[in-house]
Amino acid sequence: MYTDSIELQSLSSVTNGYPNQKQGTEVVLTLDKEEVIIKTETAEDAEEWKGFILTVVELSVPNWLTLLPGQLIRLKEVLEKETARRAEEKSPVPSPSRLSSDMPVAASYDDIGNPNAMPLCFHNVSRQEAADMLLKNESNGNLILRPGADCKNYAVTIREPSERSRSQVKHYRILKTDFGFTIELDKPVTLSSLDDVVNHFIFETRGKLKPYVSNIYDTHIEYAVKEDTQKTPFHSNVKKIVSQLTAEKFMPPQRLRENAYVNVFPGN
Repeated sequence: MYTDSIELQSLSSVTNGYPNQKQGTEVVLTLDKEEVIIKTETAEDAEEWKGFILTVVELSVPNWLTLLPGQLIRLKEVLEKETARRAEEKSPVPSPSRLSSDMPVAASYDDIGNPNAMPLCFHNVSRQEAADMLLKNESNGNLILRPGADCKNYAVTIREPSERSRSQVKHYRILKTDFGFTIELDKPVTLSSLDDVVNHFIFETRGKLKPYVSNIYDTHIEYAVKEDTQKTPFHSNVKKIVSQLTAEKFMPPQRLRENAYVNVFPGN
C-alpha cells in the first residue's frame, strides 16, 4: 500500500537499524538533510528493501546482499524499468505538432533475417564462426553482433589484441527486453537499439573496437576476355579470302590488277 514517496537522489548510505543483531528489522536511509527509518517485519524483508533501493539509486543490482533467485529477478526487472525511465527523461518526446507522417519510422530489430534492419556488423553466425572470422580477417574489424545461442537474444563477439600471445576472443550476452537491449555486465547496461549497443562498445573502448564489416560485392566492373591465340581454321581463311575477292569487284581497275592472283589452298 502506497503511503509516501522519498527523493533518493541525495542518498548517501543504506544500513541496518540493528547492525549487531541478526534479526534487525529496520533499514536506515541517510540523506543530505534527514534520516529515514523503514521498519519491516523480518530481516529478509529488510534485505529486499535495501536491494530495491540500491538498484534504483545506483542502476545496478547489488551482489553483496543475501537474496533469493526470485528476488534477484524482480530487481533486474526494476533495473530495466528505471533505466528506461531515465532515458525517456533525457530525450524529450517531440510535440504532436512537430510530428509528420513523412517522418521516418524507427526500424524494428525483431527480425534477425532482415539485414536492412540490423547494424552492418550483424552476421548470422555461431559463436565459433564469429571467433574464426575475427581471427582470420583482422582487417575487417574486431566486433561482431550475432544471434544468441537461444535464437531469441543476441551476443557480441570481440577480438582483443594481446601483446603476450595471440589475440583473445570474448563474448557478451545481449538480452532483448520490453525496454530495449541489456548488455549483461557486472553493472548491466540497457539501451534502446542494437545500434546503440554497438556504439556503447565502441565508446567504452575509446574507438579500439571497430565493427566487423565484410565487402560482399565488388565495386569495379571487370571482365577478363581470353585472347584466341590458336590458328584460324582453314574454312575461316577461305571465307575471309572470298569476302576480299567479292569486294574487289567494286575496286578500281588499278587495285584489281594488283590483287589478281590469290591462292586459297590450305597451308599457304
